[in-house]
Amino acid sequence: MPHTDQLPRRDLRREIAGTIGLLTDEHDFTAMRRRYRSFAFDDHTAYLQQVEDLLRTLAAQGGHTNVALFDPEEYAEFCAESGLEPDTPASRTRFTAELAATGPTVLYEGQTLAELVPELLGETVRQATWQYATMLLARLGACACCGEDIGRAAFAQASRLLARVLATAAPGHRHLVCSVTGTPQPLVAVLTSDREPDGTTRTDETEALEFTSVLALGIALHRPGGLVMRTTTPEGTDRVYGWRLRREGLAPLTAGEVFDAYCTDAESGDLISPEPGVDYCAPPDLGDEEDPTGHPR
Repeated sequence: MPHTDQLPRRDLRREIAGTIGLLTDEHDFTAMRRRYRSFAFDDHTAYLQQVEDLLRTLAAQGGHTNVALFDPEEYAEFCAESGLEPDTPASRTRFTAELAATGPTVLYEGQTLAELVPELLGETVRQATWQYATMLLARLGACACCGEDIGRAAFAQASRLLARVLATAAPGHRHLVCSVTGTPQPLVAVLTSDREPDGTTRTDETEALEFTSVLALGIALHRPGGLVMRTTTPEGTDRVYGWRLRREGLAPLTAGEVFDAYCTDAESGDLISPEPGVDYCAPPDLGDEEDPTGHPR
């Protein structure tokens, strides 16, 4: 029988949350192998299997484990800034703890790594997109004509536009995608929202913040872009609407333009077969929107 003081320790382990820094990419894995002798793994596939086995073991013991993306370049910068010796497990643990506090993580809930990794990469891209958009908005400064903060005004306008777009849809599930080009890389943000028959709307606040920031950046910089919304009603009918990003805000697309935007591969430009049972519709006009500052720039 276990010693009586071991039982509280076992219970205490269940109260401890942990984070694993995962090298999802074989290129990053190889970089760690070549740089650090203390990194003992020599096969990426076997490494991933061992991580998955460990996650299962921790979950079976009642553990709560998050997975973060371990980037070798960020790790090297962290060690240099912190004055740490990078070729030690202790330094890698310190870096992983930093990721848990500041970076995107995904909770392990029994899913396979094949399911978890795309989710983790998606969360990482989302946070990077939001941080980049926020940084650019903050750097825009004040309008030379009126002194108003351009980024803040554009964000306020983007918030109003998003509210108006959501208000155009009937009760049901809404999936929105906003894309802005030339910043210098295209930025994409996704938002899901559900509106109940009684008018109650459920929207993830983090997604809404990221989405609004990308839309605001397009408005403030007068970048080409657009917004597409797909709605699913309780009856199961799917409709797709679209708007073009213009200097003043959003201009509605025609049904044909919505079809072209939704049924064209963004990378190759090839046509994609339309989904059966989906209607491509011209949205209602959101009304005239003034420039965020009211002045040309």
